[in-house]
Amino acid sequence: MFGSTILIIQFFFSIVIGLYFLNMLKSQQGNKSAVEKESKKELEKLRKLQEVKLSVPLSEKTRPSSLKEVIGQEQGIKALRAALCGPNPQHVIIYGSPGVGKTAAARVVLEEAKKSDISPFNQNSKFVEMDATTLRFDERGIADPLIGSVHDPIYQGAGAYGQAGIPQPKQGAVTKAHGGILFIDEIGELHPVQMNKLLKVLEDRKVFLESAYYNSEDNNIPSHIHEIFQKGLPADFRMVGATTRTPDDIPAAVRSRCVEIFFRSLHVEEIAQIAKNAAKKGGFVLEEDGEYLVAKYAGNGREAVNIVQIAGGTALVSGSSTINKKEIEWVVEFGQYSPRLEKKVQDEKQVGCINGLAVIGIGQGLVMDIEVSAVRSEADKGKFMVTGIIEEEEMNGRGQKLKRNSTARASVENMLTVIKKYLGEDPNNYNIHLNFPGGIPIDGPSAGIAIMSAVYSAIKNIPVEGTLAMTGEISIRGKVKPVGGVIAKVEAARRAGVKKVLVPKENWQQLFETMDIEVIAVEDISEVMYEVFGIKICKDADRVTTTDTSNILSASNM
Repeated sequence: MFGSTILIIQFFFSIVIGLYFLNMLKSQQGNKSAVEKESKKELEKLRKLQEVKLSVPLSEKTRPSSLKEVIGQEQGIKALRAALCGPNPQHVIIYGSPGVGKTAAARVVLEEAKKSDISPFNQNSKFVEMDATTLRFDERGIADPLIGSVHDPIYQGAGAYGQAGIPQPKQGAVTKAHGGILFIDEIGELHPVQMNKLLKVLEDRKVFLESAYYNSEDNNIPSHIHEIFQKGLPADFRMVGATTRTPDDIPAAVRSRCVEIFFRSLHVEEIAQIAKNAAKKGGFVLEEDGEYLVAKYAGNGREAVNIVQIAGGTALVSGSSTINKKEIEWVVEFGQYSPRLEKKVQDEKQVGCINGLAVIGIGQGLVMDIEVSAVRSEADKGKFMVTGIIEEEEMNGRGQKLKRNSTARASVENMLTVIKKYLGEDPNNYNIHLNFPGGIPIDGPSAGIAIMSAVYSAIKNIPVEGTLAMTGEISIRGKVKPVGGVIAKVEAARRAGVKKVLVPKENWQQLFETMDIEVIAVEDISEVMYEVFGIKICKDADRVTTTDTSNILSASNM
């Protein structure tokens, strides 16, 4: 009797358990059916979304697809090809202002490298692009799309591996770019921790990941995960970083591992060509010389394309495909575009006026006016006034803020000493006003010899050629010291119509011989005075005197 009761109870529980698992199976099937049904609805919505397409943006249509379509940057492209298309490609950092073609150049140079028999890049080499300003970084190590990370079992969404207690390595961009190029836009914006990790990857050409949940003796962990943790993920790529910052803003450890290439600002005719191409690809017709009106206000190629697109849209709304100058002027007005700084020198001689040379931005030269007025002081107690320069600089150094007189102010002081000691004139006998017009605060020592020449011209009332320009620091011993950015300065002078440029002897390059402009190297002020005024300075006198010959000065200690 007791045995029959047990059998009945077992049978009852068997039926209950069977019904439970049957209901579970039906529930799973029902859930699966519901999920599939919902998935079909979402997939149908996705397909409809994919069918909706707007027109291709004009900026995308004008993106270069070959080296021939890259306008300007001949020197930059040449350097980029040398760095990436050879048998031993290098890591690269490209400096340049926005819209000058850094990203486009990197893309087309990789395609060029793929065609080379000596390049290690091949048709499978990828161009992986990342933007440092939007890279998501988690200090806990949960996510790092650049270097890679480990999805530990404790994190939400760990999946089947997580339920089994297995850590899951996640590839980053450095591994996805293996065998190709990793392009990091605005590399200077990378998080410092990411920057340090990137340096390690560049050295090892591998990514080594860590996890507290990894055990090398755990046989439940799949073999491929064992290999990743023990040997690392491959990351043999070439990095191309682009930045609008200056080299001083990039960590020295990164710069030391890269070839540094500088892209210059685009010239007027180059931006005009970009505007003309954009109009053609957009189906517009520019009014005659309309592209030069665009180039007058567009600071780079991207701005030129935007002006053409908006002006073209205005024309289409009016029922025309021709972009008139009035549409361009309207875009310039509401977009608040400022005209480009493009100076053209005058051929006439002027007293107290000299063309100085400066650098603004990265690789962009500028011809600037330097003007001086000098009036004899009756009491021989003249005043010296300077306008248009930065008077004081603030420097950051090792947690301290230091203030000093600007290097431009120092150039002025050096010039006064040189004129009094070597050129036989005491500036204290004159009321002198030195001005740098144009609204751009001037700093740096490179205007030294130009300032000296302008002041001497004003004091002696000697006119100076309008097609002459110069750059160079002046020391209190009358020596002309080297300065930076000379190539960009000479190019700016050439484009402005300058015929002769004076540069420091230590800045001389053979490249100047190929440029359509006369470049003269000078070492001290005696050479400067001769080239500018035709004056020879004698060096055999014990004190400064002026000889009877009007074009000869004598000086000591030169």
